[in-house]
Amino acid sequence: MIAFVSGGARSGKSDVAERLTLEWQQEQGGKRYYLATATGSDAEMAARIQRHRHKRGPGWFTLEAPLMLGAALDGVEVGATVLLDCLTLWASRALYEGGLDEAEARAQVEALVASARARHIALVVVSNDLNEDLPPQDAEIWRYLAFLQGLHRRLALEAESVIEVVAGLAIEWKKAAIEVKDT
Repeated sequence: MIAFVSGGARSGKSDVAERLTLEWQQEQGGKRYYLATATGSDAEMAARIQRHRHKRGPGWFTLEAPLMLGAALDGVEVGATVLLDCLTLWASRALYEGGLDEAEARAQVEALVASARARHIALVVVSNDLNEDLPPQDAEIWRYLAFLQGLHRRLALEAESVIEVVAGLAIEWKKAAIEVKDT
């Protein structure tokens, strides 16, 4: 099961994604993971990460994947639930810090989705919708936005659930029924 949750900065998308992750994990069992793409690179970001961890509370296992998404699920058991937060940061890091080209970065996202599906891992992916402003004048920003929106379109196509968050309200554009498997 794949869900894609997007929205503007500070729209409440992480809260919505966390609630969905908890719901899915309770329905399918298994452990609950937070796949973090951020690193505490400065004091402000370190404090923000701590606030998020505190707010999430216990019961979450944190995986850090600032760059290598393709291998991120290697240590996650079959049937777990994983929240990836956030694809926007990962995409910028992949292209501008990690030296990946767009095809390599796209392949990592596709490998993540394929691994989740093959191993029956419920995956919730969070990303910022950055395409709501006026078109940028800078060619490199345009390139990044086009790349990110391409990832968004691919995830929305692949996902059983697509949610947009506006001012804390979740709008479901594509909804899937959860099947609880007998054990």
